[in-house]
Amino acid sequence: MTADPTAAPGTGLSGGEPDEAARQLYLAILADGGRLPFADAAETEQGALRQLVGIGLLMPNPMDSCYTAVSPRSVSDRLGAELRSEATRLLVRAENLPGALDTLTRAYDGMRRPSESSGGAVHIEGHVHIRQRISQLVSDCREEVLTAQPGHRPPDALQVAVLQDVQLLQRGCSLRTIYQPIAVSEPAALAYADEVTRHGSLIRVLDEPFQRIMVFDRTVAVISANEDHSTAAFISDPAAIAFLVGAFERDWARADTTDWAAALAHGPAHNAPDRVGRLLARGLTQRAVASRLGLSERTVAGHISRLRDRHGAQTLFQLGWLMRGGRGE
Repeated sequence: MTADPTAAPGTGLSGGEPDEAARQLYLAILADGGRLPFADAAETEQGALRQLVGIGLLMPNPMDSCYTAVSPRSVSDRLGAELRSEATRLLVRAENLPGALDTLTRAYDGMRRPSESSGGAVHIEGHVHIRQRISQLVSDCREEVLTAQPGHRPPDALQVAVLQDVQLLQRGCSLRTIYQPIAVSEPAALAYADEVTRHGSLIRVLDEPFQRIMVFDRTVAVISANEDHSTAAFISDPAAIAFLVGAFERDWARADTTDWAAALAHGPAHNAPDRVGRLLARGLTQRAVASRLGLSERTVAGHISRLRDRHGAQTLFQLGWLMRGGRGE
């Protein structure tokens, strides 16, 4: 299929930037005097020819049965004017968008929400209702979200979180999260961390127990109100929020950074035994290590068994001594 010699120019590539094949064809036409006979057009690369005609760098000339080269300067002036006009139209649309959505915005702001209690905290029961309220807070957030997420996060929850958090980051908000090392052993969590960090989120890992918390714009904090996380307290008291933010910042300062792309590439749990070994070297018991890493004692026992085989240790005490750099007989 050849280019239509009668096609109007300037209706093709909107950006006005020809690819390399089109550039080379244009230069070849200039080298031949700026004319390409229709009879020779069938032997040219048709995609490049259509680009040049669409952009306006070639003008069909039916009277002379040829394409004639057009000055890129005039094309640039024309396309520049078109792009500026389009930019102006988009700016006007952006300015008018809040007004166009005003009715919906007022309806959203007037949506029934849990009322504030005198103590500055609202308790919400049920995972569905908690997730709905958190989604509203994420949607309303304008500057910053701080989260501490100990233990396991279900893959389905992470699928929802990645969409929600990427949108948050694309709006220009910041997002900092603290994980326990168990996150490094979960493929879904690794994929989530890799995705959101590529959009600007910051994630660190802390080898210590800590409480689950979320803080939105330092005005609302969310904490669990019972063991199974089926009830959450939404706190708005400024003094309580300042205390919780201070606790988060102390944990953040002690937490370790992680190359999430590398962790995802190497596979889950590639460094979990080393974390167990470091804690054993500090004198922690098996139960304390499990609590610190957010792992089950059975999982920790498996890591210890592999470490004992690796280092030739007969006892847990000897393993801890060897992990500190000792050398046994």
